[in-house]
Parts: sequence; structure tokens; C-alpha cells
Amino acid sequence: MKQNDLLRRTCEFGVNCLIFLRGLPNDPESKLIRFQLGKSATSVGANYEESQAGSSKADFKNKVKIALREARESNFWLRVLEKLDGYDSEEFKTLLNESTELKNILAAIVNNTKL
Repeated sequence: MKQNDLLRRTCEFGVNCLIFLRGLPNDPESKLIRFQLGKSATSVGANYEESQAGSSKADFKNKVKIALREARESNFWLRVLEKLDGYDSEEFKTLLNESTELKNILAAIVNNTKL
């Protein structure tokens, strides 16, 4: 996979999560999840984007680690939604799957980046 592809995917993941979150109800639980998932999903791409201008391999790896933590958090909130409200639309399944894939890709980058 090319780096640009991951930049595109992380950005699209954040945007697609924000679009999905627009459809959540306005109850207190959904407000909490909307805020937390909105922050973590957009932070994946923001931190991966930042890693591209890292001043060193250590800086690059650190930014990717942050993106990985945010991808893990996004995956968590999506799983909470799945358990809480039983979401199973194609849109939701795509987000959940993409969060898992991004998590795996970012973990591989962290593990394979030698300092």
C-alpha cells in the first residue's frame, strides 16, 4: 500500500464517521459517543498526516503510535454503538471494518519502523 493511500483512507474514515454521527439520536449516550468518536476518528488522519513531516524516524514512529491509539479508540466507540444500539447497516459495518483495518495497518507500521 502506498503512503498516499493511507493518507486518503485515514481522512475518509474521519469524514465518514462524522457523516454517520449526524444520524445518531440526540439522547445523552449518543451525544457522548458523537463527541468521543468524532474526536478520535478525525485524529487518526490528523496524526498520520503529521507523521509524514516527522523530523526523525523516532518522531515519525511516535506520531504513528498516536494515530494507532486513536484508531483503537475509534474502534472501541464503534463497538460500543454496535452493542448499545445494534447497528448493522452497511455504512456502519464499513466503518467498523475500516477501523479494524486501519488499526492493523498502523500497528504494522509501528512494529516495522526501526529506529
